[in-house]
Amino acid sequence: MTTLAVSVTEFKTHCLDLIRQVEQVGDAVELTRHGKVVARLIPSTPAARGTPAWQRLRGQGKLLGAPEESVLDSEQFEAMRVNKQ
Repeated sequence: MTTLAVSVTEFKTHCLDLIRQVEQVGDAVELTRHGKVVARLIPSTPAARGTPAWQRLRGQGKLLGAPEESVLDSEQFEAMRVNKQ
């Protein structure tokens, strides 16, 4: 992967082209201000591309309550409220 250094001003002018280059070619872009790197634009990992978030996060959580237990009180459900007029 090659890294291209681009000033912030130049990035503002050519941002869509630079993003396409990162996406398609895999090159990284370092954004510079006064010669110092202030940010990096890098390609996403292959696993993250096109994979829905729920699949990437699958198996990462913990169930802390019983499966039938609600995290809301019954008063918080709209259907359980009685309309007072």
